[in-house]
Amino acid sequence: MTASKIVAAAASGAGGDPLDIDNVFNTYLWDGDSSSGNEITGIDTLNEGGLVWLKHRSGSNSFGHAFYDTERGNTKQLRGDNNSAESTESRFTGFLDNGFSLSGDTELDYANNKYVAWTFRKAKNFFDIVTWTGDGVSNRSISHNLGSTPGAIFMKRRNSTENWYVGCWNGVTHSNGWKLNESDAVSTYGYFGTTAPTATTFNVANFNGANANGSTYVAYIFAHHNNNGTFGPDGDQDVIKFGSGTTPSSAADFEINVGFEPQFLMYKLQGSGNWYIHDTMRSLHHDNSSQPTLFANQAYYETQITSNNHVEPTATGFRLTENAVNQALGANAPFIYMAIRRGPLAVPEDATKVFDVNSYSGNSNSNVYNTGFNVDMNINTQTSGSPRYLLSRLTNKYLETNTTTIDGAGPSTVFNSESNVINLNQSWWASTNDVMSYSWKRAPGYFDVVTYKGTGSNRTISHNLGVAPEMMWVKGRDVVEDWNVYHSATGNQAYLKLNENNQAVTSNTNRWNSTTPTASVFTLGTTDGVNKNNKNYIAYLFATVAGVSKVGSYTGNGTGQNIDCGFSSGARFVLIKKTGGSEGWKVHDSVRGIVAGNDPFIELNNANAENSSFDLVDPYSSGFAVTTFNGWNENGYTYIFYAIA
Repeated sequence: MTASKIVAAAASGAGGDPLDIDNVFNTYLWDGDSSSGNEITGIDTLNEGGLVWLKHRSGSNSFGHAFYDTERGNTKQLRGDNNSAESTESRFTGFLDNGFSLSGDTELDYANNKYVAWTFRKAKNFFDIVTWTGDGVSNRSISHNLGSTPGAIFMKRRNSTENWYVGCWNGVTHSNGWKLNESDAVSTYGYFGTTAPTATTFNVANFNGANANGSTYVAYIFAHHNNNGTFGPDGDQDVIKFGSGTTPSSAADFEINVGFEPQFLMYKLQGSGNWYIHDTMRSLHHDNSSQPTLFANQAYYETQITSNNHVEPTATGFRLTENAVNQALGANAPFIYMAIRRGPLAVPEDATKVFDVNSYSGNSNSNVYNTGFNVDMNINTQTSGSPRYLLSRLTNKYLETNTTTIDGAGPSTVFNSESNVINLNQSWWASTNDVMSYSWKRAPGYFDVVTYKGTGSNRTISHNLGVAPEMMWVKGRDVVEDWNVYHSATGNQAYLKLNENNQAVTSNTNRWNSTTPTASVFTLGTTDGVNKNNKNYIAYLFATVAGVSKVGSYTGNGTGQNIDCGFSSGARFVLIKKTGGSEGWKVHDSVRGIVAGNDPFIELNNANAENSSFDLVDPYSSGFAVTTFNGWNENGYTYIFYAIA
């Protein structure tokens, strides 16, 4: 279950190739099995150093937050939810160049329990670890190698009982701080001395929690943002932010702009309140029903504190919902937050890292397969005929591409509790029929997903595709409306319906407001199909990546032709739609067969069984070939397509 690593990591991110956030941070989920083994996260802590923060998510016991780092060694555990001293344990058996290993004990790997691990690799402008022995000096200076001014520091006494002290929080007075293991209000004691931290040092006060003579300490030091050429293809991407805000004076949704979409979020009232932890693998999504929550200051597992949705990611930050204001924070309440950017930061170079096609028999609990990446969107259907289910990690729900219905609660097993795994088992398909499954990972220049709430007025929506979308699928999540499709070949006054086989409507201004999407926004008109006031929508954005994907068009010639997509080994997935006639959205894939013979296909706009009676497409090394059939190549008609290598 190796996590996708799009960009090769440099040794430290300084003086070498820029790093991707996927090289230094990971949220990893696994199911305990009480046996020793390796957990593969894709993060090299063995050679680069780092922290693994582990927490059980389910079970009969309330195991707390366990911290292991390379500075103290793999046998030394600290508990984040209490003030206990460091203990010597044998349950965490080692740091690896691609993850970590466990002994299979009852705390971190108990059979049938679910777990999460957040890994922070040491890297300039992201994360560092420092240990020291206290000397009793007031305002003592401690050196660090973060390379930039810290955004926050977590500090713990190791050899004796003492609280975790948190301070140097960006946007908050330096002398203010909190205890990570408690829900206490802000203290002005000055845990980190009287001198503000710099890019090379921080200070600690002379008290038992920081610098008692002869006591030992550890500090986890987090950056606030990157401005030193460390992350992203150009070395200029922010990947971690610390900040503060104040909720509205009355209960209402409230957005914070951090400049990126987060994959990890922790927030807390500056006054008394729990430390909320969310991530995209477990809970950072737009599910309007419930949201599994973990608290950094409590040992509870997440099913003990599942509550109404509190926080949602946006393309530029996060939204605290009205429920969050009412239940978690309160009105007119100052709070602090920590956000880590969703990756990857680089355009993919290998289609197998961002797309997977698979098939299996439906009626089995063993329909679990590894895609090699964390899936963000999955389309699956029975080949004998069934709805075309489209599931999104961002909403934790499903839509049907062949209907106008609102989203439904997808099975919790689909985006499995193990990283990189899709599980479409008997709880989802109670049938013996074969099922086709297509999986996408979000990545710059290739594919993105955006949710938004309609306003009824012309407006723009931010996205993180990084290039202008060439195709968009837009659907109301809580309003019965058609799927509206934009394609660059038909233009900004045209639209098609994914759930129908109709030809393109070529003169319309209320879908895209006659405005072509850009690398940062797309534009909506006033129609209910894409922008009804106070209704929720989701948009799927697709683009061409050289050698990976192709969004394009061709003109039929009636005799057969090769469609050049710029691939080196042909297409694994092909979607074709005739824009000028009543033809469906036809899907071919390499698992069922893109061959020089009859080719099975399904259509996204209906629930029919697959058709395998005709030779419709043929293999072609640079893309795919179409034959003489009208639905694929009628003379003089325009066809749009989407292909993946």
